[in-house]
Amino acid sequence: MKSLHTTAISTASATPRAPSTSFVVLKNQTVSQVLLKYLALEGVDTLFGVPGGAVMHLLDELMTQRDALHYVVCRQETGAAYIADGYARVSGKLGVVVVTSGPGATNALTGTMNAQNAGVSLLTITGEVGEQYFGMGYLQEGVDASLNIDAVYGNASGYSAVITNPSNFQALFAQALREALGVPHRAAHISLPDDQAGMPIASLDFPLKPQNYRATPSCTDAAGARRAFEQLAGVARPLIFLGSGAAEALRGPRLAAFAAMVDRLAIPVMTTPDAKGIFPESHPMSLRNFGTAFCEWTKYYMVPRLLDPAAREGFDSLLVLGTTLGGLATNKWDPILLPQGSLVQVDIDASVIGRVFPLDFGVVAEIGSVIDELVALADATQPDARVQERRAFIQRIKAGKSPWIAPEMREARQAPIPPQAAMKCISDLLPQGSHVFVDAGNSVGWSLHYLEIDPPSRLHNALAMGPMGFAVGAVIGAKFAAPDATCLAIVGDGAFLMHGSEVSTAAANGIGAIWVVLSDNDLAMVSQGMNAFFPSKTGQWRDYYALGKPDLARFAQALGANTFEVNDADAMQRALSGAIDAARTNKVPQVIVVHIDTTQIPPYYQDPGTPPPAPAP
Repeated sequence: MKSLHTTAISTASATPRAPSTSFVVLKNQTVSQVLLKYLALEGVDTLFGVPGGAVMHLLDELMTQRDALHYVVCRQETGAAYIADGYARVSGKLGVVVVTSGPGATNALTGTMNAQNAGVSLLTITGEVGEQYFGMGYLQEGVDASLNIDAVYGNASGYSAVITNPSNFQALFAQALREALGVPHRAAHISLPDDQAGMPIASLDFPLKPQNYRATPSCTDAAGARRAFEQLAGVARPLIFLGSGAAEALRGPRLAAFAAMVDRLAIPVMTTPDAKGIFPESHPMSLRNFGTAFCEWTKYYMVPRLLDPAAREGFDSLLVLGTTLGGLATNKWDPILLPQGSLVQVDIDASVIGRVFPLDFGVVAEIGSVIDELVALADATQPDARVQERRAFIQRIKAGKSPWIAPEMREARQAPIPPQAAMKCISDLLPQGSHVFVDAGNSVGWSLHYLEIDPPSRLHNALAMGPMGFAVGAVIGAKFAAPDATCLAIVGDGAFLMHGSEVSTAAANGIGAIWVVLSDNDLAMVSQGMNAFFPSKTGQWRDYYALGKPDLARFAQALGANTFEVNDADAMQRALSGAIDAARTNKVPQVIVVHIDTTQIPPYYQDPGTPPPAPAP
């Protein structure tokens, strides 16, 4: 039997292989060369990071291929991951981070973790010492010593693996790409020991296109979509709640079809905070965003008695598309979201269906396919009398109630400028197709509540993890991906001090990104929050977290930016208009330091509107 087995193998190996339409045979390519071929296959032409000795073979190959692949040297590895995140969001491609071992890898961790929780396709490649040194305490070792980088990333991203031999590179690296570019998108990590990066692979069946090793789900559930539509069209007060999981589905022609559907049937639409602007906020059926810092219109529709004490209680049905219904999306799981009738949740990820609220039923499907089904069903449906009644009610809300808590502050011309007025300046001056990145802290509250945004412009934030400094870096990656678009970040002075050094990265690469820095010399979200939660110390928190009055304009100027300082709305309009023009024509980073009114508190402490008692019979 042994000799027969040997003979069979020998005969098979002698048989010429037929040409393949799915792969090509590569001979004696190094791991680094094959790695870059995979990235090129995915359309990646820009990588971000900070170089170091543990990635020297990969860096050498990047140097060899520098005409095709641009390795952007950033100022710090966390910033590099944020920049790659912004690049991925705007380009639709894979964001790639390349850093060295040890502290290089741990610095990049926060940005990788943030991408994982924001559903961004990110691949972080960290170098590692050569395998012959594992366990011996070599400088910056991250495997088999006191620091286990694979374990760290395995607990913070969607996938992590160590390349231990050229023979397992393809299986592990292709899996990282499947994880990162799957649905939902994830962050993935590869630890690449430097000696393995330089080793040749004797023979490799290399795919000719991404479809040869990964697939994108496009499943639908026509019956589920029909049931969901019946719950919308068959009641008096339906409501659609869009999450960031619907963002890709609502790009292009599908958005126009969806907008026409909800207008024809007068079905109002609201979004989660991280989906703000994926549906046009100027649309007659838009209630804008719910959740943290929610638009005031949302509560009047869900609790009609706030508008009319004689109205019947609540609304009838809620269709949730592409949100996990987390804390910020739901204003801490506010029961205001529970309809009188059906609640239907649609998501591609079955693990989030029904996780928070009890459902009438769930639909596991790709969001775009479900929207297509809904539109087709709506086209075959004749609007009934309830449609006009609902349309009139929504018009009554918008005519009688401001979407903003303090509309007078949004129009204010005083100095120092109220942050509300700063948001109006941005809304008024942003060109179509802009990308706005919002950082953590009070920037979130001001932006969510007081900005108006319509596609094709897009708002990007990181509300799952909320790291300070995310937008400071991400706006640079956005501008790399969309050099002709206006890319603007709204950040606090604390966040800008954390990662403002990346302005130098923008300057070095001719990137005309724009930063609007809300300057109050304080970590104001913390100090205002402490004041709210510990009122016995009212007044003591002011300046307790002061930042030392740094000169942010001179700091940014020293890093290569064109800078402005403004104190009122008129000055901000002039500065922002000039910055938008200069960023486009001069390709120089622009930093606008906005000295804001420190007495203003963002709408984090809104009353969502508990229904008043029912009228006496």
